[in-house]
Amino acid sequence: MGAPADELLRLLDLETIELDIFRGVSIDEGRLRVFGGQVAAQALVAAGRTVDRGRVHSLHSYFLRPGDPHRPIVYEVDRIRDGRSFTTRRVVAVQRGEAIFNLQCSFHLEEAGLVHQDLAPAAPRPELIDPPGRPASDSGVTPRGYPEPHGLEVRFVTELPWNRNGELHDRELLWLRAGGPLGDDPIVHAAVVAFASDLTLVDSILQRHGISPGHPGVAGASLDHCMWFHRPLRADDWLLYDHRSPVASGARGLAQGVLYDTAGNHVVSVVQEGLVRLRSGVAFDSSGSAGSPVVGGPPGPAGS
Repeated sequence: MGAPADELLRLLDLETIELDIFRGVSIDEGRLRVFGGQVAAQALVAAGRTVDRGRVHSLHSYFLRPGDPHRPIVYEVDRIRDGRSFTTRRVVAVQRGEAIFNLQCSFHLEEAGLVHQDLAPAAPRPELIDPPGRPASDSGVTPRGYPEPHGLEVRFVTELPWNRNGELHDRELLWLRAGGPLGDDPIVHAAVVAFASDLTLVDSILQRHGISPGHPGVAGASLDHCMWFHRPLRADDWLLYDHRSPVASGARGLAQGVLYDTAGNHVVSVVQEGLVRLRSGVAFDSSGSAGSPVVGGPPGPAGS
């Protein structure tokens, strides 16, 4: 395998402070704010530490304030309900006495029932795709931390986002997995998928308008993040991530994603709303329809 998963495992190894209270640290990568996928993953692990039965089947979360990557994050778990089939937890991530993130998740004992799904999209096997290279303008880290430095392996089926030269794209398709074995704890695998699922979702909103990730004229942030885990999965096996943005309006865009395992099973669904603010003076394609020309403009001062 490529990059080891040790970094991810350390990130998810939360310290127990008190009953239902945990503390996590952040990735040291020079960010001005904590990566949202990290907080979601750690909050999910904190919730899972208080559950004895069932697997996580859904989570709904809000990013409330930017997190400081230089300070630890405290996760406070509220045991809302322990039922016969379902268990519900609420987790609040706190820094400096203020909530920066709120998550509610549910765990379900496995049951037999109806089964159906749409077919997985056709894609070449990840072993046949080269790892993403760094853009020529990059000094050492791929745009927005894409994503090898995080202990993940990624293979883009669609063209590399930073090589599209203003072309409009209405879909992102990529393979991803942890860069090494993760063990057998299901909550760790779910948390790694939560971490990885946040890496490229907002970018799919930008790509509808020919805007590359990391463009200096755009400020973007995740507002909320929802996931449904339909089947057991392993995040150290390849997963095909298919996602797109169906709508954007009012400086907010919606992104929807599906993850499939190598057998074509639909294992996870993801929905996220992202904030996308354009700095004054930036020209872009307003139609969001693939194939339209894009005219770039110099970035101006940031709006608020």
